[in-house]
Amino acid sequence: MVGKTILIVDDEAPIREMIAVALEMAGYECQEAESTQQAHAAIVDRKPDLILLDWMLPGTSGIELARRLKRDEMTEDIPIIMLTAKGEEDNKIQGLEVGADDYITKPFSPRELVARLKAVLRRTGAGDSEAPIEVGGLMLDPVSHRVTIDGKPAEMGPTEYRLLQFFMTHQERAYTRGQLLDQVWGGNVYVEERTVDVHIRRLRKALGEVYENLVQTVRGTGYRFSTKT
Repeated sequence: MVGKTILIVDDEAPIREMIAVALEMAGYECQEAESTQQAHAAIVDRKPDLILLDWMLPGTSGIELARRLKRDEMTEDIPIIMLTAKGEEDNKIQGLEVGADDYITKPFSPRELVARLKAVLRRTGAGDSEAPIEVGGLMLDPVSHRVTIDGKPAEMGPTEYRLLQFFMTHQERAYTRGQLLDQVWGGNVYVEERTVDVHIRRLRKALGEVYENLVQTVRGTGYRFSTKT
């Protein structure tokens, strides 16, 4: 699980810094946001492995952001741990009901936070994403950033690699060009939707005749990765 990206969402800079220090010492990579608006941009730009989300935030509350993320199929699988000074049982229940995976009441020790974070990653399966992904003779290794086809190295650019990784971890679901832009290029980068088509063609060429049909065109929608014809 070490090397996972954690998004820390809290409007108090000293708390974000304290959490970031503890998590970086434990081997995690941290992103920070002081509002739900910043948090949402960070989530779209680079989907984190887990979100530490403060309940009380200026403007839109943390609980409302959690509710929004769990309703969106693009972000519903991101684990969320709520951070709050509220210790009442009804608030804990409300947090869990909107889809939060755990709940830590301030003040908390860095050791407790790291332990709870590891437990949530294990429980949600978010710690397994470094395992190689295989579909037939096609294998993608996220640790070495290598793709092999029937045991032989496949040559592809970084964008095609990211596209393939997203497709292989989100199989059998159709995505619009806009959704692919958000997930692969990042929401803060301006790229025209037709650029997706160019990289899809390059990805299919890199996959070769045997596997190019895994990347299917869904008329009127976009694309999906599927082993079904």
